[in-house]
Amino acid sequence: MFPQEITRALLNLISNGFYAATKRKTENGDSGFEPILRATTKNLGSTVEIRIRDNGTGIPPEVKEKIFNPFFTTKPAGEGTGLGLSMSHDIIVKQHGGRIDVETEPGQFTEFKIVLPRTAAVSKAGATR
Repeated sequence: MFPQEITRALLNLISNGFYAATKRKTENGDSGFEPILRATTKNLGSTVEIRIRDNGTGIPPEVKEKIFNPFFTTKPAGEGTGLGLSMSHDIIVKQHGGRIDVETEPGQFTEFKIVLPRTAAVSKAGATR
């Protein structure tokens, strides 16, 4: 495992969660709304599950299909490069042999589920990571 890379991927997901929850609070102006971001881990034996969940704006279905594409962003110009989720996907899936899934309800929440193997992956060249 490359700890710095996993940290980068998780920080990006957390940062996006803060952005979405803050945006929902600002847009709704609901004084009763409390932004929440939750991170949980679970031992699944040969894998580890990490979940990052926010109660922000959620992701519409037509956007959900594209969120891991390089340079795709929903943020206003100057606020996002569109590389964050693409890089998080590459770090988790390509570098570490894991998977990342997203469950979302527009206007309610977004939850990213990351599953990482406990054992080192072997690349095609035979080197252990």
